[in-house]
Amino acid sequence: MLLKELSQTIESALNKQVEMEAASSQYYLAMASWAEVQGYNGIAQFLYRHSDEERVHMLKLLKFINERGGHGLVPALQQPTVKFKNIHAIFEHVYSHELLVSKEINNLVDICLSEKDYSTHNFMQWYVTEQIEEERMARNILDKLKLIGEDKGGLYIFDRDLSTLDTGDKH
Repeated sequence: MLLKELSQTIESALNKQVEMEAASSQYYLAMASWAEVQGYNGIAQFLYRHSDEERVHMLKLLKFINERGGHGLVPALQQPTVKFKNIHAIFEHVYSHELLVSKEINNLVDICLSEKDYSTHNFMQWYVTEQIEEERMARNILDKLKLIGEDKGGLYIFDRDLSTLDTGDKH
C-alpha cells in the first residue's frame, strides 16, 4: 500500500476534475453523434476525437491520484444534452464549456498552492497549457463560423476541413 501523499482536499478536488473531464467526454460524444446524424461527418469526426481526448485527460488524472496514494474515483455521469439547434450553437457550447473547464482547473491549481502541494501543482500545469490551446481552438472555430454565416457552401467546406483539423492534444 502506498503512503498517503495527497491531502483529502487535493484528492477530492482532483476527483472533481476527473468527473469534469469525464462529463466533457460525454458532452462532446453527444455533439458528435448529433452532428453525424445531421450529415456533418467532418464535424462529427472532429468531435469524436475531442471526446476521446477528454477521456484521456480523465485517465491521466485518475492515474495520478492513484500514483500519489489517493483513490481515483470513476464518476457516475448524467446524460448530456442530445439535441442542438445548429453547428453554430454546438461550437458556442464548446467554447463556453472550455471556459468553464479552465476556471475549474485554475481553481484546482489555486488549491494546490494554498495546500503547498507543489508536485500536484506541477502536474496541473499540463492542464493549464492544454486549456489555453482548447480555448484558442474553440475561439478560432467560432471566428470561422461567423465568417461563414449561413452559407451552405461555406458550411460544406468547413465540415470537410474540420475532419482533418488537428485538435492539438498530444496527451
